[in-house]
Amino acid sequence: MSSEFNLIKKYFTHPTSHTRLGVGDDAALVKVRDGHVMAISVDLLIQGQHFFPDAEPGSLGYKSLAVNLSDMAAMGARPRWATLALSLPHVDEVWLKAFSRGFMQLARHHGVDLIGGDTTRGPLSICVQIMGEVLLGKALRRSGAKVLDDIWVSGFVGDAALAVAAKKKKLTLTPTQWSSCEKRLDRPTPRVSLGLALQSIAHSAIDVSDGLVGDLQHICEASGLAAVVELECLPQSSAMRCWSGKALGLQALLSGGDDYELCFTAPVSRRAAVRRVGQKEKVPLTRIGRMISPPLGVCAVAVTDQEGIPIALKRRGFDHFDH
Repeated sequence: MSSEFNLIKKYFTHPTSHTRLGVGDDAALVKVRDGHVMAISVDLLIQGQHFFPDAEPGSLGYKSLAVNLSDMAAMGARPRWATLALSLPHVDEVWLKAFSRGFMQLARHHGVDLIGGDTTRGPLSICVQIMGEVLLGKALRRSGAKVLDDIWVSGFVGDAALAVAAKKKKLTLTPTQWSSCEKRLDRPTPRVSLGLALQSIAHSAIDVSDGLVGDLQHICEASGLAAVVELECLPQSSAMRCWSGKALGLQALLSGGDDYELCFTAPVSRRAAVRRVGQKEKVPLTRIGRMISPPLGVCAVAVTDQEGIPIALKRRGFDHFDH
């Protein structure tokens, strides 16, 4: 049987391009470029909580890195290094080969060096820490939004949540709808280059991981402002348009999570610049609302209908401990 160290050497030791010392010692050695600071984020994925037991291992490897790359995108940081810790119930080399292939394909695409980690026996869980570089003073932060900023979102939102609902038998998608929504769930596109392009344009940003309204709420609280989102402006895929008129579809659209798109704010004067970035990056960017002074001091998100009347929201976003 393969030892822990043989598994690491076989599946997770790869050449590095901007690392002083990678996998194989007690710690890795990296150097941040002059004039930059390091951005660091970590995500833990647990079977049954973050992914289904039948998740395809190649897609799982891809997604475990993609969700971390999305954090770098939200900060306007360039990803450089990652560590990976795996808890495995048993050694399945077919699974490991597919998982590592999915992980490393995305890592190479974004120039990320895998520089260390750990493996242990236990329930299947995946922990990835990612580190990147961002120019000093140029990081996009949740706290930078200004009154009257436009609120923008990239791509489409809600499709991954539709896929989750379909997996749980809460709704039925057509084969075409399932194919597109499953891809959004299993292989989201981290908007790294978009985040870099927004460095000098956006005032604030966050990645949409726990639902659009819930994540925008974080920008409101960090910036001391409120937000008004116009429901009719939200970008919807063809699959979502079939469901957004129903309660489950509306919930997926507003608070479903797992989108890994960027929600950001920018001054009205930079609308043309934002659109140029979207065209250059080939990413749809949609203006969905505005930041306002908090009514009665309440920093919250209001979603309004066509008449400007706030919609009652049963659920604003995903919270692991809110049930």
